[in-house]
Amino acid sequence: MSEGSKGSSLAFGQVVIGPPGSGKTTYCHGMQEFMGRIGRKVTVVNLDPANEAMPYQCAVDIAELITLPDVMENLKLGPNGGLIYCMEYLEANFDWLQEKLAAFRGHYYLFDCPGQVELYTHHNSLKNVFTQLAKWNFRLAAVHLVDSHYCTDPGKFISVLCTSLSTMLHVELPHVNVLSKMDLIEQYGKLAFNLDYYTEVLDLSYLVDHLASDPFFRNYRRLNEKLVEVIEDYSLVSFVPLNVQDKESMRQVMRAVDKANGYSFGDEEHRSLEALMSAAVGADFHFTSTLAVQEKYVQSRDKAVEEEVMDL
Repeated sequence: MSEGSKGSSLAFGQVVIGPPGSGKTTYCHGMQEFMGRIGRKVTVVNLDPANEAMPYQCAVDIAELITLPDVMENLKLGPNGGLIYCMEYLEANFDWLQEKLAAFRGHYYLFDCPGQVELYTHHNSLKNVFTQLAKWNFRLAAVHLVDSHYCTDPGKFISVLCTSLSTMLHVELPHVNVLSKMDLIEQYGKLAFNLDYYTEVLDLSYLVDHLASDPFFRNYRRLNEKLVEVIEDYSLVSFVPLNVQDKESMRQVMRAVDKANGYSFGDEEHRSLEALMSAAVGADFHFTSTLAVQEKYVQSRDKAVEEEVMDL
């Protein structure tokens, strides 16, 4: 195929990115199963050379080209340097990737990416891979996963917002930020504000005020104010909550991503989706994923308060 015809038709997909432990591989597995049940042909592409245990059906694996352990052993590099080398090696071998992807024309693609944050904020190799895919008529959206436990720590949440904003600006793809592991959020501790404050990234001055109550962060109030100003000036960052085990939550995320990359499914898939959701949650289910999680969190918090009162 020539450079201009490396995809006579459009291909749609997601590049799943985020820090280590944020749930990227679990997300790919859950989304592959969810989309498969509504009739969407899904191909998962593993671009993480350190990913050895994959629960999903992997159609294309970068391990066939290069692996992190081999790079670290042969080139005497650490894990961070090794990952950067692997991404540069992938960038230098686009023909391998093109050949592998060509076998799955007409499929929807999930790209499971490495967890090194620098790859999405500073380094250009993975960004160049995404750019090359766009030249091959791939319409991609970046799904940036962030562990929801950062919501319980205002300082960490500001850091997450800065990282998310930097990633959005560097990767240059339609972007969906996702708060993962929402089913575990009540285990992480009490939230200072309601959940929608974190998902919609509302007035962050309240977060700075909350930080000021900590003697350590009080010394850095002006720095936090400036960081918050940068985030609010761009006004780009918001989050979709995700519980991989909840079908309604998965549908909310899928809809957000489909809107971002321009994917439009037909009547048959729509009917399959409605049938799946009806069987999963019943015809009377009206809550959004955010409201459902918020209600569960508030109830568990109220119960804990009642128990504390009873103890007194």
